[in-house]
Amino acid sequence: MTMGQEYQILSDYFIIHFTENEGMAFGLSFGGPFGKLALSLFRIVAIIGIGWYLFDLIKKKANAGLIVSISLIFAGAAGNIIDSAFYGLIFNQSSYHTVATFMPEGGGYGTFLHGKVVDMLYFPILQGYYPAWFPIWGGQDFVFFRPVFNIADSSITIGVFLLILFQRKFFTKPEEEIEPEEKPAIAEEIEVGVVSPEIKETQE
Repeated sequence: MTMGQEYQILSDYFIIHFTENEGMAFGLSFGGPFGKLALSLFRIVAIIGIGWYLFDLIKKKANAGLIVSISLIFAGAAGNIIDSAFYGLIFNQSSYHTVATFMPEGGGYGTFLHGKVVDMLYFPILQGYYPAWFPIWGGQDFVFFRPVFNIADSSITIGVFLLILFQRKFFTKPEEEIEPEEKPAIAEEIEVGVVSPEIKETQE
């Protein structure tokens, strides 16, 4: 697909729209080439940390919902970093008139960790205009949901949403069954009448 090309899947409500971004969720960017590198390195460190935490949760047989949530976040972060790391090496630059070439002779458009992330899911469910009296955006067009995103973004968002929604269930340990306190042996003997009356009076 060329840049900006799209296919309507469900009328005007679900569209496959090809675009690229610098690697932040929902098409956001951060700090130019240096920011892109910093973001990629941060993601690699985060993926290693999340992966270790996930492995530890599985080993400890943690709540299944917690494991699924962390797995979704891990998978989404890994998907985006793969694009960032390799997409610029194996494709030349996409444009609004030319489809990108896979493994071009002159090499890709970027270096390692400087590739762009492909986004394609667009859901402009609600469209209209802000009223003229509305602060800042008065009179401008309104679209919900405007950002174009990908499956990795969705995976991260769903994982975080599940953590927020079920945090009490995920992070609260089940109450251990409290065994009734054992009665002292002397008390049991008194109950069955084994202890002599003298000892019983002393105990009382």
